[in-house]
Amino acid sequence: MKNALRIFAGRALRLATLLVALVLFSFLLVSRSPIDPVRAYVGADMNLVSPEQRQQIEEYWGLNDPATTRLLRWCSAILRGDFGTSMIYRRPVLEVIGERFLASLLLMMTAWALSGVIGMALGLLAGARSGGALDRGVRWYCFTIASTPAFWLAILMLMLFSVWLGWAPIGLAVPAGVEASRVSIFDRLHHLILPAFTLSMLGVANIALFTRQKVVEAMNSEYVLFARAKGESERYIILRHVPRNAALPAITLLFASFSELFGGSVLVETVFTYPGLGQATVQSALRGDVPLLLGTVIFGALFVFAGNLMADAVYLFIDPRIREAKRGKAREVPHGSLA
Repeated sequence: MKNALRIFAGRALRLATLLVALVLFSFLLVSRSPIDPVRAYVGADMNLVSPEQRQQIEEYWGLNDPATTRLLRWCSAILRGDFGTSMIYRRPVLEVIGERFLASLLLMMTAWALSGVIGMALGLLAGARSGGALDRGVRWYCFTIASTPAFWLAILMLMLFSVWLGWAPIGLAVPAGVEASRVSIFDRLHHLILPAFTLSMLGVANIALFTRQKVVEAMNSEYVLFARAKGESERYIILRHVPRNAALPAITLLFASFSELFGGSVLVETVFTYPGLGQATVQSALRGDVPLLLGTVIFGALFVFAGNLMADAVYLFIDPRIREAKRGKAREVPHGSLA
């Protein structure tokens, strides 16, 4: 129990330090940005705004106050659960984040599942036939995708499947001009497939290469040699013995890839004009919406931290050796004690 509390306290302290650093860094970047928040707030009608009206807007949003005063005011409001109001959407930040995160969560979880299944399958096939044509093809694909910028891959997929072939919509999460009550599940899936598949391709490479390496190590291990000596077929060994030892590191890497998944979703949502949290983050940075930007930064950090925490929990749940090792350390009595 004491060890669990100590670990939880360490993680909580690490999370608090991370959030403070991210907020300070993000606020510093926005405050030093050349973007005029008033012009971004008013938009195309800026020429119709008089100097008096501009001053009133600055006073309303507190833009005339020093940067430290604005930061302290925002931090005190955060402690009360108030993230402020978005300058772009003119709505509470938490309301915007909650609405956009549901769309992003569906996109990221679909891409996350696809990248895990496809990556492990490709890694297993390549590792089982190490040195063959299939292995070379999988490695070529993984190295190519790993070195491809996310935004360029998204543009390429959009041009190929949406513009040239016409198989997928060009953008958005639902058909344009259709009432929300009339949007079917098929319409949402039709708009989701291409962005989710594009985002999943970014995570397939790392998982496939990592799984392949573990499969190669497993195929050259002593227990596989012993299974061959017993007369077990190669297919039985690949399906029975190898996945157990190769899946654990791959699953850990899959859960730990939440940060890459969130970062990739920002670029993919921007290219596909998908109304998710990533697109809101980009818009808030480009238009100087400080409350929304800081809110999305905090929410993104919590999302990535939760993914890493889930990776550790899954690792302990799947591998019984780690649980036994931790139990042994908890029961271990220090040398020289009187207990």
